[in-house]
Amino acid sequence: MVIQVKVKPNAKKSALVRQADGTWIAHVPAPPVDGKANEALLRLIAEHFQIRKNAVTIQSGQTARIKRVRIAVNSNG
Repeated sequence: MVIQVKVKPNAKKSALVRQADGTWIAHVPAPPVDGKANEALLRLIAEHFQIRKNAVTIQSGQTARIKRVRIAVNSNG
């Protein structure tokens, strides 16, 4: 599964909110330097979907605010 996420770094608290158009907005407290916001994003998505962090990867937009994030779906459930 691939989702589109708009990241808002330096937020007061972490939150992942689905928008009406199917995209997501991620509020992460980490700053957008040295990959800290990306790391916080991966952790937030993994917690939200209750999956392992290594099942979540940034497919595109590594340095952009809008990212495409791949979530590996485990068929072994």
